Amino acid sequence: MTLEPSGFSFENTFANALEGFYVPIEGHLAPAPKLVKLNEDLAGDLGIATDFLRSETGVNILSGKQKANGSSPLAQAYAGHQFGGFSPSLGDGRAMLLGEIIDRQGNRRDIQLKGSGQTPFSRGGDGKAALGPVLREYIISEAMHALDIPSTRSLAAVTTGEQVYRETALPGAVLTRVASSHLRVGTFQFFAARGQEDKVRQLADYAIERHYPELLGNPDKYLGFLKSVIQRQASLVAKWMSVGFIHGVMNTDNMTISGETIDYGPCAFMDTYKSNTVFSSIDEMGRYAYRMQPVILQWNLARLAECLLFLFDADDRDNAVHIATEEINAIPEIYDTFWLAQMGRKIGLKETNDQDKHLINDLLEIMEEQKADFTKTFRSLSQVLDSDKNAFLSQFQNLASAQEWLVGWQKRLETEKSNAQDQITLMNTVNPVYIPRNHLVEEALETTVSSDDFKPFEQLLAILKNPFERQFEADRYEQGASDDFGPYVTYCGT
Repeated sequence: MTLEPSGFSFENTFANALEGFYVPIEGHLAPAPKLVKLNEDLAGDLGIATDFLRSETGVNILSGKQKANGSSPLAQAYAGHQFGGFSPSLGDGRAMLLGEIIDRQGNRRDIQLKGSGQTPFSRGGDGKAALGPVLREYIISEAMHALDIPSTRSLAAVTTGEQVYRETALPGAVLTRVASSHLRVGTFQFFAARGQEDKVRQLADYAIERHYPELLGNPDKYLGFLKSVIQRQASLVAKWMSVGFIHGVMNTDNMTISGETIDYGPCAFMDTYKSNTVFSSIDEMGRYAYRMQPVILQWNLARLAECLLFLFDADDRDNAVHIATEEINAIPEIYDTFWLAQMGRKIGLKETNDQDKHLINDLLEIMEEQKADFTKTFRSLSQVLDSDKNAFLSQFQNLASAQEWLVGWQKRLETEKSNAQDQITLMNTVNPVYIPRNHLVEEALETTVSSDDFKPFEQLLAILKNPFERQFEADRYEQGASDDFGPYVTYCGT
């Protein structure tokens, strides 16, 4: 790769502090890279000039063709439990970390290319990505950000000027992904599985300094680290559940230490509420179904705790296990607290109590029995307080059960100190009008890939940028898929 000046101001703390945790690599020489989407708002937040990113040099860097000045391109090593089975050596098989930059808010952010070519972790794959999956991650990750759900972000999508071969030939592309870091539970597992306690400690120290600096100097910083990751991940999964999001591949290598959502492969949002919804083609047993996500949250974090046991008590393993077990056993209650607060706001409650959990679950049970649309049901609740029950009741076939629930709900709201308008405002700031409806995502991707027409993609992105505000002439973006859309299935790599 040719070295030329770049508009990035890279730092490389991961590369400099964690030698042996990665393999230096070079990107694929894309024959004719072309910028097809640039996130100008994100570029501004990162302090990167859009003129540079649009330049030939900028596009070459975003494709992996050209090395950016100051970067140390690498593929990170990690392991992971995939659908319950442990893989001791995974790593970045089609991703390249360029380095880190400090954004305008003073936060350190990774800049990574996804689809930039083979690495030593590719395991026989070509390390490349097709345009459809790249744009899909762009749509979903930016929608998650707009929904106020911690997530990796998408800075740019670049086509490479070559075809990649899956079941058929597809246009190749590279996504530029931005993250607080790409440290995962699986990163710890890689070294713990090899008995390399020194490296586990080194990684924990790095993660604490980068993500939880308030723990520095704390004699129990490693236990504090586990507690902090638990808090962030419990909050994250509660937010997923509150918008009907199914990640689809909650492997330990896809759980970040920072608490951001990562890897938008077989993920999707529910239209009709069904608690055991699964979209992934390979999740035949429903391990990562919607209702299972809080359970897998605890399971994954138990795997992290196992890696850290010697840091809790180096001399008494039984005591270390006891300490870790207490933290892991506390996760359901921690998660429930986040979930209840999040769902409480969705029904207009600033403060919640244990009885509210029954109220919320009663509504979900009715919704599931009557196949109500998750997003539309919750959004329409605020209209009830504005003397319009029609939109809410239209989601149900049996009006009696829905009306009975409304009576109990309104009695509960009367105990709140807020007035109706405040409750409406609260609900409308957490209940989106728009989510990335699966049929709309597929429509946009199909049109883009088959016809090189980015208009539906751009229109969908524009709608999703403001998910809580009803937009002019955007009714179709509120609607679920028609019956002829059929069961929706997603695939890894998409």
